[in-house]
Amino acid sequence: MQTAAAQQVAAPVLKVAGAEQPVRLEQARIDSHVAGGLGETRIELVFRNPNRRVLEGSLEFPLAEGQQVTGFALDIDGVLRDAVPVPKAQGRQVFEAIERRGVDPGLLEQTAGNQFRLRIYPIPAMGTRRVAITVREALPVEAQGLRWTLPLQFARQAQSVQLSLDAVGNGVPVANGKSPLVLAPRDGAWRSRWQGSGMALPAQLGWILPLPRGVDAVRGRFDGGQYLMVQVPVPVEARARTLPRRVGLLWDASGSARNRDTAAELAVLDRYFRAIGNGEVQLTVLRDRAEPSRRFAIRQGDWIALRRHLEALPRDGASALGDWTPQPDVDEYLLVSDGLANYGKRDQPVLGAQQRLYALSGAGARTDSDRLRVWTRAGRGQLLVMDGAGDVEAAAARLLRDNPADVMADGEGLADLLIDPERADHGWVRVLGRVQRADAVLRLQVPDENGARRTVTVRLADVGDIGGELVAHAWADAQRRALAGDPGANRAAIQALSQRFGLVGPDTSLLVLETLDDYLRYGIRPAGPLQQAYDRQHAVTLADDAAARRQRLDTLAAQFAQREAWWNRSWPKGAPPVAPPAKAMSAPMAMAPPAPPAPAAPMMMAAERAQRREEAARSTSLDRIVVTGARLPADAESAADADAYTAGDPANRGALKISVAAWAPDSAYARRLRAARPDAVYALYLQERDDHADSSAFYLDVADILLAHGQRDLALRVLSNLAEMQLENRHVLRVLGYRLMQAKAPALAVPVFRDVLALGEEEPQSFRDLALALEANNQPAEALAAFNEVVVRPWDARFDGISLIALDELTTLVARTGVDASAVDPRLRRAMPLDLRVVLSWDSDNSDMDLWVTDPNGERAYYGNQLTYQGGQMSRDFTGGYGPEQFSLRQAKPGTYRVEANYFGSREQLVTGATTLTLRLSTHWGSRRQQDQYVTLRLKENSETVLVGEFEVR
Repeated sequence: MQTAAAQQVAAPVLKVAGAEQPVRLEQARIDSHVAGGLGETRIELVFRNPNRRVLEGSLEFPLAEGQQVTGFALDIDGVLRDAVPVPKAQGRQVFEAIERRGVDPGLLEQTAGNQFRLRIYPIPAMGTRRVAITVREALPVEAQGLRWTLPLQFARQAQSVQLSLDAVGNGVPVANGKSPLVLAPRDGAWRSRWQGSGMALPAQLGWILPLPRGVDAVRGRFDGGQYLMVQVPVPVEARARTLPRRVGLLWDASGSARNRDTAAELAVLDRYFRAIGNGEVQLTVLRDRAEPSRRFAIRQGDWIALRRHLEALPRDGASALGDWTPQPDVDEYLLVSDGLANYGKRDQPVLGAQQRLYALSGAGARTDSDRLRVWTRAGRGQLLVMDGAGDVEAAAARLLRDNPADVMADGEGLADLLIDPERADHGWVRVLGRVQRADAVLRLQVPDENGARRTVTVRLADVGDIGGELVAHAWADAQRRALAGDPGANRAAIQALSQRFGLVGPDTSLLVLETLDDYLRYGIRPAGPLQQAYDRQHAVTLADDAAARRQRLDTLAAQFAQREAWWNRSWPKGAPPVAPPAKAMSAPMAMAPPAPPAPAAPMMMAAERAQRREEAARSTSLDRIVVTGARLPADAESAADADAYTAGDPANRGALKISVAAWAPDSAYARRLRAARPDAVYALYLQERDDHADSSAFYLDVADILLAHGQRDLALRVLSNLAEMQLENRHVLRVLGYRLMQAKAPALAVPVFRDVLALGEEEPQSFRDLALALEANNQPAEALAAFNEVVVRPWDARFDGISLIALDELTTLVARTGVDASAVDPRLRRAMPLDLRVVLSWDSDNSDMDLWVTDPNGERAYYGNQLTYQGGQMSRDFTGGYGPEQFSLRQAKPGTYRVEANYFGSREQLVTGATTLTLRLSTHWGSRRQQDQYVTLRLKENSETVLVGEFEVR
């Protein structure tokens, strides 16, 4: 439900990080066209950068309900180049990769609900950048007529604005409020032109267009196909419906609920419960999980106890909107939510045959209307979206009335018929379909005022063609919305539809690249003039990609063979010999091939880098918590375990101890929280939250304190806020997944890492993180498939080395679980158990973190000494972000092993205010006696070094 007031949306703001002067909107041109109840608006914007350096801009804007972005163009060498639809993850990946090269990409994507983001790079120093956005919609129907609203949020900040409008149809358009424009009949349409400053325009500008007097049908063509749209009048249902006696109230109390108009929602509930009179409410509070249900009695419309309970609920945590089970004794469910499902269970629960589901949202344009609309239609209810107190009466009236009567459709020569009843309460239903034959016939069964049905026949031959692609896009958008109720299951279908018709949505973005080589590099077919050249060269590129994949696997097999040779070798466990100074470096390493040189960091020369690291060699020693892994009795070890471990003939077969350094943040809020009584921590957190709502570090710290007090459920709730903070920020989500793993909640971590993978499929860490979570969640087959993707895919050179680490994890998984490994190359299947293993990962891209392990000989394994005297092996140095870096030791010499992490520096804005690192320390790696300890720390300063923990080998 959207009234005229709801169409007024916030003005977009071009966000530019670090600009000395704001980038200005110099010009805006808006061309809007309406025909057959469908509208198309093209918005052209010119931005001026008054700064003396190149900038990247991000334009974030909402659109009104029903409006859809279908086109985007960016100026390349002064000419607007049309974007092409691409999978959303690929669009972001390509944009960021090309941006690093300083070339011209542009990306338009949907973020949440009907929110969109346009990313532009570069905006030239002292220069301009021009973009064009196309928005289409099926005009909303109201009792007075069709509502045509211009998206003026793009123009009011502009120094110069040009408007060009035309509407084809019968009757005189009536302006909504004061308007500087006058629509006059000319050349078969109502037209108007205007030019001036954006500040001279009203906040909202629109018209009501007369409705057709009867059935109205239009058709149009797209990409060789033909599409049909029919608008049919239906009687408006004014009867009050029979209300339930037992209501299931599903109250979304997640963190995003703070953006809803709760007062308006409660006002609708007040009218609803007063109309029910006497009944019972079963309340289920939804956050990161569903809380146990509570029952409240309604007596003569009095629901004050329930209202006070709802008003007192803290709005905190992520949104697991599918985490509830319909109860057979509930007549009707009412979901109060913005629909932004981002955690845990997200699929729609299956209702009973006689149960209904209504949805109410006071979040306006921030509502995920597509999801909630599909859910309510499946539940034979309605979606009620409000944008303030002015919508309360209309929403309550719809909630208390019978649903509008259904229209049924069939026919010949038509396919994929869709019935859109969204405006049936205003007296109109739209039916859309794809035309298969020129003699197509559509038959509609339409209810009359008495409830009987009449047949309306529409023949394609009698339908006018309005030209253009409006009808086709209206059909495609209706199809996409119908699939949006379960985006996970329908991902492939939604993506295929969106890419074919250029619809920006949850799975598809619009991307512009500068050169043909860029399109070929990423396998993206360009629009317009570059298509022919692309098609000629693309086949050659595909053949090259297949050859690269084979070559990569051969290279990896050779590296794996080298690691196997290291593992098979017997390394000395005594004291290193003391050699004469001139030969000191050659004697020990003569026994083994020299460690490969570490690649230079992008930030500085290798010599300077090494010097600064050695200056950071003194670690900060912290209090330690000792975690002991006791050895199993000999008779308790399985034969398989004994075989796997004895095959390595390890030096140590006794108990191994892991000592982990305790880490505590030193912020003022953390000190206050640690000083509070355990039962007062959560309340104090809620008081502190507004001052730190945008800090993911804040939620991490609070969750740690709650976990230390044994308040696991509250800790997981607080932690889940990371899923709500920055929608579609894979860095924040990756940290959330790591913390859930550390909290031994792999079932919650799996869907989080699936989200990370969807957002960052170009990063091998996304597959590896998901694989580790799947393994911990006892899903070995799925884990093996994810590990194998890390192994076989060609990756960017900055990720070189991760495949060998994932291969260690894959082969160990196979040895421990016996999962079918036939999909893995036969050359890569041998498990190599270890006495000690340490793996370091971190959350920020373009950052350099180092793992250091010092053995009982006093020798440090690190990027500059990748092979120690006793056989400790350090993996390749990652200087470009994420890691992992791995230390491996098959046969551990008795003594103490110190594990340290050194933060060397970052070239990006960090998502947690610091680099968050995660270490996994393992003993008896690869055997059934394996013990793991996870550690999560945050480091802020370059060259900051911390002691993470120690292994004690006896």
